[in-house]
Amino acid sequence: MFEQILDPIAGSLVISALCAALPLVLLFVLLGVFKVKAPVAALAGLALSLVLAIVGWQMPVNQALSATAAGIFYGLFPILWILVNALWIYRLTVATPWFEVLGRTIRSISNDLRILSILIAFCFGALLESLAGFGAPVAISAAMLMAAGMKPMKSAVVSLLANTAPVAFGAMAAPIIALNGVTGLPLQDLSSMAGRQTPFIALIVPLLLVFIVDGRRGVKQTWPVALVAGVAFGAAQFVTSNYFAVELTDVVAAVVTVAAVLLMLKVWQPKEIVGVEGGVEGAPEAAHAAVAVTAGSPGGGSAGHAPGSAAGSDADAGRAAGTTVPTDNSRPEPRQIWMAIAPYLIIIAVFSVAQLPFVKTWLSQVGSVTFAWPGLDITDSAGEPVAATKFKLDHLKATGTLLLFSGLLTMVLYKVSASQGLRIYRDTLVQLRWTVVTVTAVLGLSFVMNLSGQTTTLGFALASAGGFFAILSPLIGWIGVALTGSDTSSNSLFGQMQATAAEQTGLSPVLMAASNSSAGVMGKMLSLQNLAVAAAAVGLDGAEGTLFRKLIGWSLGLLALITVLIFLQSTPVLGWMVP
Repeated sequence: MFEQILDPIAGSLVISALCAALPLVLLFVLLGVFKVKAPVAALAGLALSLVLAIVGWQMPVNQALSATAAGIFYGLFPILWILVNALWIYRLTVATPWFEVLGRTIRSISNDLRILSILIAFCFGALLESLAGFGAPVAISAAMLMAAGMKPMKSAVVSLLANTAPVAFGAMAAPIIALNGVTGLPLQDLSSMAGRQTPFIALIVPLLLVFIVDGRRGVKQTWPVALVAGVAFGAAQFVTSNYFAVELTDVVAAVVTVAAVLLMLKVWQPKEIVGVEGGVEGAPEAAHAAVAVTAGSPGGGSAGHAPGSAAGSDADAGRAAGTTVPTDNSRPEPRQIWMAIAPYLIIIAVFSVAQLPFVKTWLSQVGSVTFAWPGLDITDSAGEPVAATKFKLDHLKATGTLLLFSGLLTMVLYKVSASQGLRIYRDTLVQLRWTVVTVTAVLGLSFVMNLSGQTTTLGFALASAGGFFAILSPLIGWIGVALTGSDTSSNSLFGQMQATAAEQTGLSPVLMAASNSSAGVMGKMLSLQNLAVAAAAVGLDGAEGTLFRKLIGWSLGLLALITVLIFLQSTPVLGWMVP
């Protein structure tokens, strides 16, 4: 048996905490300063954490290696099992004409760029985030906005800013599922808590988008539809994450918001139409290039690579899938529209059936198994068994399995042959090959730090901040996403530390862990990977610095707002919101 030691280095909690932070510091320095590719940086962090666990925290070698294996397995299943199948469904739609029809449907609704920024960047981007992530929402929405007549730089800024509200529940809630995996906190509690934070950001983002597109006039003339979009998205996020299925949060929110905006536009229109900005010369070419959906990391993040990096050429992936961004804005026929949105309706239907009481009970009985991970026998510094040594393997009821079934139904509906479906699945795995390395290494790092006691040491040290930790916690999440480009990676790295520090300061572990995810997404628009995605998408290679300067104020402003909310939720003022 291995018993975790709280202050193994020189008998000092402070020195031990500084040493425990070294793998994270190394990871972030390699990513942020030396621009090392994410897989290499993650593997380096994992190696250092192993050395510290064995030499510093005196963890037996076999248990340290077993902890690494547990993290790698968790990275593969359920996290990558979700990501692969979600991206596969997206690529199935791109390989057919129906994805083009969906984009044309959205663009046919209005000629007003302010309205289109809400429909394309906010609503359609959220729908893409729910399945694809990996830069797809930014790349494709920016291309579509350019095709509609918006200037390249503004298209990139709008798309990056819009890619905030849905990220905490992106890729079928992979960030929240990862948070549950590393903290052991109930998934439903984490989902409910995040669903009581992110809607406040969703309420604001559409107003910010129309301001960016058309300044004060845009807000003055289009605030009713922006408000409707924000309220609809936030309300749908809250209801779905709290009372339905966390995996469907973004899908339902995006569909509900599109419906709400369409109904609004039937009874209301802005006084003026803000259309093409100085023509669209070069827009079609840039739009086609933008379909270089950049491979990245989980949770709607780009923890991987910028275009043209070791992640593989995403442009090639896009072309292989047959993606185009049409400039035809004619409205498709009703049957075509239903076919275009069919994959999302199938997903909703499959997950809804899985939530039926008798089906849910059956899946829990035959589709899940819990076992002790081999080679791990660990207690914490108080002598209590560590829960993370138990592993719950969902197979039939897993989100990834339900997505696989949804993809098979999509193939049948779209008449995609088995050989083509397998080829697209293979291409999806190839596109994610470096993401697999990144995710498994990050989860391995997380499990080693958690099981060796390094995370507990960090948590106890941070607890010295007392009640101020409620303000520090969102900043930690923001830094994690800004540097890794991934809400899932940030949750994997910091989730347990946030929970431990919360327990020591008398705060809610669920609140602080969920805050890492909810506040972290404000850093998504500033991550180097996402900036590179946006710059390449609009044909402005090398413009990452300009985009960063245009977005830093918005990012910090939104972070400040959600930090105030989280602080109030840690006090009696809004404490009733914590599950």
